[in-house]
Amino acid sequence: MRIRLAEPADAPAVDRLTREAYSVYVPVIGREPAPMAADHAALIDAGEVHVAEVDGRVAGALVTRPLGRSLLLESVAVDPASQGRGIGRALIACAERQAAGLGLEAVELYTNAAMTANLALYPHLGYVETGRRTEDGYDRVFFRKPISAPG
Repeated sequence: MRIRLAEPADAPAVDRLTREAYSVYVPVIGREPAPMAADHAALIDAGEVHVAEVDGRVAGALVTRPLGRSLLLESVAVDPASQGRGIGRALIACAERQAAGLGLEAVELYTNAAMTANLALYPHLGYVETGRRTEDGYDRVFFRKPISAPG
């Protein structure tokens, strides 16, 4: 697996795998999760997307952006055919390295309250729940993980 900054040609693959990865949550949430509607081409142009390649194929995508003294992990998506191989965790670790490299204090993220697997995963990876609120019509659970600067 190789993780790299996404290029414009990756946008269709990122759109497809994000839609497929998050579509399982539509019945649980009652609507499409926010990442399904993201403009990945614009996010790629802004330098906010990394992709995980497996055997030369885009198998995962990570959307991040600096937000104050933290890095916001906006979304992680793994192609359903590639799930269970550690790609999601590798992308989350990429975000943590990115935050450290930028000298930021933490990685912050949110997930939908109905995504129960995520509610268990993030604390296992060292993230602490910092709050819950309804935002943009979604019931979100917010997490934060402090990051040490490299060195």
